Amino acid sequence: MQESYGRSAPVRTYEYLLQSPTDEALFDYYFNDQVSLVGLDGKITPIGQPGIHTRATPSPDGTYLLVETVQRPYSYQVPLDVFPSRTEIWNLNGKVLREIRNSHVAEEAPSARDAVIPGIRIVYWRPDAPSSLVMVEALDKGNPRNTVPKRDQISLLSQPFTGAATPFVQTEYRFGGVTWVSPNTAFLTERLSRGAKQRVWMIDPSAPNGGTPKLIWDRSAEDRYSDPGSWVLVQDPATERFVPLRSTDGRYLYLRGTGASPEGDRPFIDRFDLTTGKTERLWQSAAPDYEQALQVVDRDANQLITQRESPTDPPNVFVRSLRNKSLTQITKLSDPAPYFANVKSELITYTRPDGVKLSATLYLPPGYDKSKGRLPFFFWAYPREFQSADAASQLAGSPYQFKRPARQNYLMLLMHGYGVLDGPTMPIVGANGKEPNDSYIEQLVASAQAAVDKIVDMGVADRDRIGIGGHSYGAFMTLNLLAHSDIFRTGIAESGAYNRTLTPFGFQSEPRTYWEAPEVYNAMSPFNYANKINEPVLLTHGQRDDNSGTFPIQSERLFAAIKGNGGNVRYIQLPLEPHGYTARETQRHLLWEYINWLDKYVKNAPPRTTTSATAGSPAPK
Repeated sequence: MQESYGRSAPVRTYEYLLQSPTDEALFDYYFNDQVSLVGLDGKITPIGQPGIHTRATPSPDGTYLLVETVQRPYSYQVPLDVFPSRTEIWNLNGKVLREIRNSHVAEEAPSARDAVIPGIRIVYWRPDAPSSLVMVEALDKGNPRNTVPKRDQISLLSQPFTGAATPFVQTEYRFGGVTWVSPNTAFLTERLSRGAKQRVWMIDPSAPNGGTPKLIWDRSAEDRYSDPGSWVLVQDPATERFVPLRSTDGRYLYLRGTGASPEGDRPFIDRFDLTTGKTERLWQSAAPDYEQALQVVDRDANQLITQRESPTDPPNVFVRSLRNKSLTQITKLSDPAPYFANVKSELITYTRPDGVKLSATLYLPPGYDKSKGRLPFFFWAYPREFQSADAASQLAGSPYQFKRPARQNYLMLLMHGYGVLDGPTMPIVGANGKEPNDSYIEQLVASAQAAVDKIVDMGVADRDRIGIGGHSYGAFMTLNLLAHSDIFRTGIAESGAYNRTLTPFGFQSEPRTYWEAPEVYNAMSPFNYANKINEPVLLTHGQRDDNSGTFPIQSERLFAAIKGNGGNVRYIQLPLEPHGYTARETQRHLLWEYINWLDKYVKNAPPRTTTSATAGSPAPK
């Protein structure tokens, strides 16, 4: 029996949940634990009472514990991490010194952008203080629709943990984290999902309310080209926690970034001046090599440990001296997959009719040249949502990397005479105040058509012999393309969700529920268009899929729908497999399935009776 009376509690669709009192008893039996202190002599001292503890974190000085304990009633709707729980401060004798948070019902944040649970939602030890807690709670009751001057409150609570917590700083956006540098320096990140806004402030933790914040970066979180990078961290020998590396004079910190640009990624190391808030470029990868910094060796960044590669040289580790301008090779690793050495790879770019720039990695079989004729092709893709066309158009990757096909089954098709287009970008962009999914189908078809037109124009692909596939949301994409276009001859869909009414409280980045946008959910569900899927489909699904929303019944019902409408479909159920397939037997069997399927429906397929997927045409059903 399950009950709910008047309390709005929307949750995503989860699998492997408790289902009965017997499950509850088994959960108690297997998950019950005892927090203990283990001495260097091996002596074990129990601390506190046994329970189901999801966290027992020592304070930096090792004198207290922050403990989170699961409590009843257990939920049959959500997983363990959002069960009712209480968060407490214990001493090493197990005495509860302070209760920080106590939830008596399962709580999960709504799917709406920037919605959070009300009350204290984040608690952790401040890493640069002996025993001080950082606590974050919403000032808008967790509802982003409430108009308030500040969204979140960050407070501090220090030993002996009595009295009220001290307000530290408030944020206009949602709290995104603090990087603690010193007693008087920290970096506060705040962000909003709507608009992909992100700001970083330099604050003074020793001053009331963080002193006078200094704005360091104000940017779009989607904008790879303006990404300043992340702090170079080292382990503090005193606390064993990771902190930003600081120069010997204390003036500089260091940033490591991918260096995304219209020409491709060019990783870098920057030096950040704590006195001015400005950055200085110390080093950046340059053509014709691709080199990324793995670590800064010394506090003044005189030396870097890097990984360097080129289109012809495999990745190896080097020590780069910035002071002496020298480069010393440390490892001498050979080609990890020499069998693929003659596979030609190329980072290609092209443009969608609406002006959004797209990219993909093109692989051609060993020994292929255009004189041998056009190839059958297979695409493998995964859509992503963006809130601006500029961000969606940005290039990822580098033309100077050492390319070898990774261990995905579809890349083995290169050994069987196929060309492969890996990761053709399928951006779904929100525009003019609308959500990205409001025009999901139109943008998806346009991206796929642009990719096909590109490789056909290059003279390497046969337009009439192209298949497409994807995993999870990529499988969902595959079925939508087959339902709403005639671009591809067949599709391979792994572990997808095809009926969005079964994920009614949101999916991927969709912030609306089914009841708020039923037309969007219905239009995006390929199950609703099973009668239009007239290309052959190979469905696979792990029978122990543990991913939110992708129940095996999604593939079972789609198979029945296509079959019932007279379509061509094969459904492979994979025993014991979760969402991502792991067994060697599974991988080998799937490769056999893929090759046989694509040989029949792509490589050796007879010509189409009608030409519906012509260059520049969106090829609608």
